[in-house]
Amino acid sequence: MSVARLAVTFAICALGVVAFRLLSLPLPFLLGPLLACLLAALGGVRLAAYTPLTDLMRTILGVAVGASITPALMGELPSMALSLLLSPLFLLAAAAAGYPYLRRTCGFDRATAFYAAMPGGLQDMLLFGEQAGGDPRALSLLHATRVLLIVVIVPMLLTLIWSIDLTETPGAPVSAFTPAELLILAAAGLVGWKAAAWLGLFGASILGPMILTAALSLGGVVTQRPPAEAIQAAQFFIGMVVGVKYSGITFAEVRRFLTAGLGHAVILTSIAALFAETVVLFGLAPQIDAILSFSPGGQAEMALMALVAGADVAYVILHHVTRIVLVITCAPFVFRWLR
Repeated sequence: MSVARLAVTFAICALGVVAFRLLSLPLPFLLGPLLACLLAALGGVRLAAYTPLTDLMRTILGVAVGASITPALMGELPSMALSLLLSPLFLLAAAAAGYPYLRRTCGFDRATAFYAAMPGGLQDMLLFGEQAGGDPRALSLLHATRVLLIVVIVPMLLTLIWSIDLTETPGAPVSAFTPAELLILAAAGLVGWKAAAWLGLFGASILGPMILTAALSLGGVVTQRPPAEAIQAAQFFIGMVVGVKYSGITFAEVRRFLTAGLGHAVILTSIAALFAETVVLFGLAPQIDAILSFSPGGQAEMALMALVAGADVAYVILHHVTRIVLVITCAPFVFRWLR
């Protein structure tokens, strides 16, 4: 990896943050880098991201979510069960609508259409799809476009409909923490990440820290989320890694993949809205929690939005973890059955 290319990418992302803050646009540390990288990639700029650093930033989200799992929340788990049971139905609806669209309307091969239609983790769907004979470049761009569009659409809805200020800092500043508290949070992130990676757990950089920090939170050792500066840094690098996926994109790919991804994002957003409205109608969760829980964006991106929007982070992330577990465990078997 070129250090110069990484430095250019970092500078482009920083300019994106500055532009979003000057314009008072939502989620400047997430959407600024993401859209700046996309525009730079369309202009032919070669971009790069440093995966170990990105994974390190993702551990911050895991710690933030884990710190939200408190004894009081555990008492609410039975009420979440009914909402979680809708996750398999959501996946069935998403696949039933997305696969025919990508296969028949957009003309992708079976494996590419199937694994692009699954709203799961990018790395997992890329691996499964490539093993099944799908097009890895198409899968990467289609999933990146899904995440990008959902991450752009949802903040607009939160800002325009519910007037939620997504430019505010997501938590207390680092000056409000003692050195011991910061050390415990950092250790929970690193130890949880490495332990989960050693066990082969999917999404180790988020789920490992989340599980360990949740245990510490339930034991009263951890009492607050990471500092606002740490969460903003996580937003910056996660926005960068999504935007970098468009590096080297051609205008032919823009016409095909971005157009197909836009249509697919509209389909998924419509289905997610129906399920979120169902949750609200049955009184299972507030509207903002329901929308963020069923929005088929990336797990990390939705966790960030929940943190900034002041939603129930644990409720939101539990739904996304359930969705990803179901996709990873069931998608390969369903594809073989369809064949």
